[in-house]
Amino acid sequence: MADVIKTATREAYGKALVELGEKDEKLIVMDADLAAATKTGMFKKAFPERFIDAGIAEANLVGVAAGLATTGHTVFASSFAMFLAGRAFEQVRNTIGYPHLNVKLGATHAGISVGEDGASHQCCEDIALMRTIPGMVIINPADDVEARAAVFAAAEYEGPVYLRFGRLAVPRFNDPDNYKFEIGKGIKMADGKDVTIVATGLMVNEAMIAKDMLAEEGISARVINIHTIKPIDKDIILEAAAETGAIVTAEEHNIIGGLGSAVAEVVCEANPVPVVRVGVEDKFGGSGPAVEMLKLYGLCASNIVEKAKKAIAMK
Repeated sequence: MADVIKTATREAYGKALVELGEKDEKLIVMDADLAAATKTGMFKKAFPERFIDAGIAEANLVGVAAGLATTGHTVFASSFAMFLAGRAFEQVRNTIGYPHLNVKLGATHAGISVGEDGASHQCCEDIALMRTIPGMVIINPADDVEARAAVFAAAEYEGPVYLRFGRLAVPRFNDPDNYKFEIGKGIKMADGKDVTIVATGLMVNEAMIAKDMLAEEGISARVINIHTIKPIDKDIILEAAAETGAIVTAEEHNIIGGLGSAVAEVVCEANPVPVVRVGVEDKFGGSGPAVEMLKLYGLCASNIVEKAKKAIAMK
């Protein structure tokens, strides 16, 4: 058996920007003095004349990106999720969201898997923040194949997009030759009849592992990958609610305001069934190796299994 390829989604982001730069001369990439970490340095090396470093000034980064977008450029502005969604929220809302400008926010180092950088950098609130901005598209890819496709889809979309990338290398499970990405469309990864696991980002791989663990106990689990959290695919969620009668959500984000909240809102309005959330349970992070931090906060297959059983019992 071939070894599993592991790549950080931020790595795929940097490579995709270079590919886009080769095709679109009006593409501009910006960063806030973190080009090596966000991987926008790849674009800087290939197209230095179309790269702008705003320095450690995220609010200014967003403002300049907005200005460039008004002149017909597609702009990718990057920084860590904590700084781009958190520190520059007001600028994102008022200078990009309100006028619905063609700026793509490439937010890297999201979630607990930032690891040793600690709580100050482990942004588990960004999806919740971005969901409150009208018209903001939110994409959280699960592996490098999906990340590359998401970047291309974002570039084609006319309007603001928040792209969420991770620091940790994650397993590739999508086929690069056959994968198709569509904004707003969830993907059924596996079918099942007893419970549905709705996952996003690196938790999609954990959901697939959980599915196999549940199968060993005679429990049939459906797995859905929600790479676009806004606009969310209501149809695939409501179909799952009707056919399995119980849902578990799994995300590397606070359970408040993220995927779990989005799914619960859809289900409660149209077809109420038990929804049990796996995520960071309204806590700040801490410093430690990424994989161990994920386990410590319950962002793992074994916790998904326990929550799936709980959801089934609540039917």
